[in-house]
Amino acid sequence: MNKTIFAASVIAGFIGVQATAQTTAFENQGAADDAVTDLEELIVEDAERDVTFGNEGREPGSYGSVALRVTATSNDGDTSTDVGVGMRYGTFDGVNGFDTTASFAYGEENGTVTENQLLVGADYRRNLNPALFVYGQADLAIDKLTETPDEFTEDLFVGAGLGYRIINRDDLQWSVQAGPGYRFAKVVGGDSVEEAAASVSSNLFYSLTETVYVTNDTDVIYSEFATTVSNDLAVNVSLTDQMALRTSYTTSYNDLTDSSFSDAENTFGMSVVYNFN
Repeated sequence: MNKTIFAASVIAGFIGVQATAQTTAFENQGAADDAVTDLEELIVEDAERDVTFGNEGREPGSYGSVALRVTATSNDGDTSTDVGVGMRYGTFDGVNGFDTTASFAYGEENGTVTENQLLVGADYRRNLNPALFVYGQADLAIDKLTETPDEFTEDLFVGAGLGYRIINRDDLQWSVQAGPGYRFAKVVGGDSVEEAAASVSSNLFYSLTETVYVTNDTDVIYSEFATTVSNDLAVNVSLTDQMALRTSYTTSYNDLTDSSFSDAENTFGMSVVYNFN
C-alpha cells in the first residue's frame, strides 16, 4: 500500500472592519458549502458577516482576505483531488459600503469530477440616516453536477430595496430589509426561468458577554417559480483578538424540492476562524 497526501492552505489579507456578507436564501449557497468538507466550512465562515449589518459600525477603508486549499490523495491506485478558493473584498467611504464574496470548489475522484460549484455575491449599501439605508444585491450560484429534479444548476438573483435598523445598541442590533428583484435560473433538465422576484431579510446580533455573541440571519427570496428560505443561527466565542470559535445551525428550504419545512436541509457546523488584522 502506498499513500501520499498533499495539503496546502493559505489565508491572507487584512480585515480593518467587520464584514457585511451574510447567508442567502439560495439553496446552493452557504449551507451547501457547510455540508461538504472542512475546506468549504473554512471558506464560507471566512465570507460570512460577523457582527454588523449594512454599514453600521464600519470604519472608512478597505478590507479583504483570500483562502486557498488543495488536497491530493493516492491510495492503492485510487486518486482524489480537492481544490477550494474563497475570497472577500470590501470598501467603505463613510456613506457607501460595497462588499464582494466568492468561493469555488472543485473535486475529482479517479478522473471523475465529483464537485464543481461557484458561488458569488455582491452587496452595496448607502446610509440615508443612522436608522435607514438603501441596498442593492446580486447573488449567483452555479452547480455543474447537481442531478436532482427541479434543483438549480444556475441561479442568479439581482435586487434592491430599503433597510431599517429597528434596534441599534452596542449589545443588541436588529435590522430588516426588503425589496423587489429579478431572478434568472436554470434547473436540472434545461428549463429556464426569468421572472420578477422579491427578497426579505432579517439580521439579529445579541451580545451575551464581552466575548460571546449570538447571530441569527434569515433570508427569503420569492418568485412565482420558487420560494427559498435560509436561516443561520450561530454562537460565536472570541478566543483572542484574532481567533474565534463559531457554532452554527443552518436551515435551507426550497418549496420545489421540499414539501414542508420538516424536509428542509439542516446543517450543524463548528469552525475556528482566524483573522489577520
